[in-house]
Amino acid sequence: MAFINLAPILKNLQVLILDVDGVLTSGGIIYSSTGNEEKRFDVKDGLGLVMLDGIGVHTAIITGRSSDIVERRAKELRIDFIMQGYPIKLPAYEKLKRELKIPDSAFGFIGDDLIDVDVMRQVGFSAAPNDAHSAVKQLAHYVCRNKAGAGALREVVDLIIAFRKFEFGAINYIPPQILEHWQDVVWKKQKENPKIQG
Repeated sequence: MAFINLAPILKNLQVLILDVDGVLTSGGIIYSSTGNEEKRFDVKDGLGLVMLDGIGVHTAIITGRSSDIVERRAKELRIDFIMQGYPIKLPAYEKLKRELKIPDSAFGFIGDDLIDVDVMRQVGFSAAPNDAHSAVKQLAHYVCRNKAGAGALREVVDLIIAFRKFEFGAINYIPPQILEHWQDVVWKKQKENPKIQG
């Protein structure tokens, strides 16, 4: 992909859309002996989503599969829009775009495989984990150093914050208002369930 100036794109980003398997997770699907599905999520990615919420960037999930685990994790992380069961993702994206009434240029998408390509071609900003399919990496505006389910999402969040806040040491940067927001979330959970420790 030719060099592209990400600064104006990321400054105008209003919604970041995520795939699940191969972006929020490593892409592996584990079935327990009882037949239940298990997924492993990265906590650094999770904090990254809370940080996006703190700077006013909305988040969405569009995934081909449906899972109660994804629903639960998305609610924990305050993801604004959860769209499951869309193996062809473009209709879900178009539906979200109509609902929000904002242009393609205001959307970002992180995908890892060929079923993500249609949406990645539409949005203003696209990214791929380091272990994404080669065709997806070739299309993406930004290819992460990190792999899926192991900090790739957080890397993109740090990049967004860097261009928004002009803090280019963003890997270790949490703006005070985001830290306060995170503390509010933890405090709320502690009040609801005193057994939870911050």
